[in-house]
Amino acid sequence: MRTIQNSNDPIRSNEIIALLNSTATPLESSNDLDPLLEYIGEAKYVLLGEASHGTHEYYTWRAKITQRLIKEKGFSFVGVEGDWPDCYRLNRYAKGYLDPGKDIFSVMDEFKRWPTWMWANWETAAFIDWLKTHNENIAADKRIGFYGLDLYSFRESMNSIIQYLEKNDPKALKIAKEALSCYEPYSKDEGQSYARASAFVPELCENEIINMLTAIRKNAVNYNSDHENAMSTEQNAFVARNAEKYFRAMIRRGSASWNIRDEHMVSTVERLLKFHGTDAKVIVWEHNTHIGDARATDMAAEGMVNVGQLLREQYSTDGVVAVGFGSYKGSVIAGREWGDSMRKINVPEAEQESWEDLFHLASNGQNKLLLMNTLREEKCLSDFIGHRAIGVVYNPEHERFGNYVPSILPKRYDAFVYLDETTALHPIHIQPQGNQIPETYPFGM
Repeated sequence: MRTIQNSNDPIRSNEIIALLNSTATPLESSNDLDPLLEYIGEAKYVLLGEASHGTHEYYTWRAKITQRLIKEKGFSFVGVEGDWPDCYRLNRYAKGYLDPGKDIFSVMDEFKRWPTWMWANWETAAFIDWLKTHNENIAADKRIGFYGLDLYSFRESMNSIIQYLEKNDPKALKIAKEALSCYEPYSKDEGQSYARASAFVPELCENEIINMLTAIRKNAVNYNSDHENAMSTEQNAFVARNAEKYFRAMIRRGSASWNIRDEHMVSTVERLLKFHGTDAKVIVWEHNTHIGDARATDMAAEGMVNVGQLLREQYSTDGVVAVGFGSYKGSVIAGREWGDSMRKINVPEAEQESWEDLFHLASNGQNKLLLMNTLREEKCLSDFIGHRAIGVVYNPEHERFGNYVPSILPKRYDAFVYLDETTALHPIHIQPQGNQIPETYPFGM
């Protein structure tokens, strides 16, 4: 259970507040992002976080940063904490490959997995429409992509694989159908019954999934002329492979399933960079718990790694910049339990002595941008201090003991966007198909 941790030292708190006040810069318009763009420089990886999955300003500020990175720095694609098949449809729409009669809302109507609001929302729709317009003046092979990095879409990915192989590879189709047939008895609850069954038969459908992935990878070079669709089919096979591993790890609890998920997201980024060429650069949109370095939180003590840590460890020479987000109070879209109806929930003022509280006191209620490069050696910033994290499940009356991740902020992020008061996301109301989703840790992030 996560609790706020700090020194309870008022002298040190005053020192932190003074340092934040003197170092953070105002953040009111896109022009105020200039220091961040300059700091990013030629970095190949830019990771943009969020402190919840349902806050309007996190999505809009990420979009503003992303638009500038695409226009001014030549970034190649955006990878998000979403399912591959659903986001791939957005990708095709943004690149002008779908039926021109389709609009963004008909494409988003395919987001059926709870929580639908994470990507089926007006904020994402506005960004995708901007991206589509931007891509209209770019050569087809240079258009900016939008992809899902997550692994929850086993069923949808398998269906996409079978639809593709029916037209392109009858031999691999037979193998794919065998894999789906093996999994079919466990499909009603999105992997939970599969996880339980794997406790008694550890391999279960593992061999069938591996055989399918092997067949697709072997034959991919012979698939049709739509190179991106062939890549998507191969990626769906990787989703199926790693989702199967994730489901088996669920039964063990602990850090195993979390690590499989974040390692999958990193490997997806790597495949997408390879697909886009040697000069490609990526922008990642995910929760702070994924993009902020886990080694600067209590996650490390639990054996957990995350996207931010893995990319820093492997690609620091290419430039990895992680930008965290947070706010003092406001409202959010979330559910009070798994599968609950989406609702607007008030977010109370941050707990005293949390990072959000310290920023609030330092900023006099103003939005701020903080670069961490000059702060990492400051002793007063070296303590673990609570940093609020809200997932798709949120109960504010319990948040003191469940929603603050002890963090050394200058080591967790390279920059931080502080927004004093935030408002709820604007969902497109889509009825989810079922309410069972795989267990995530912590709190659906």
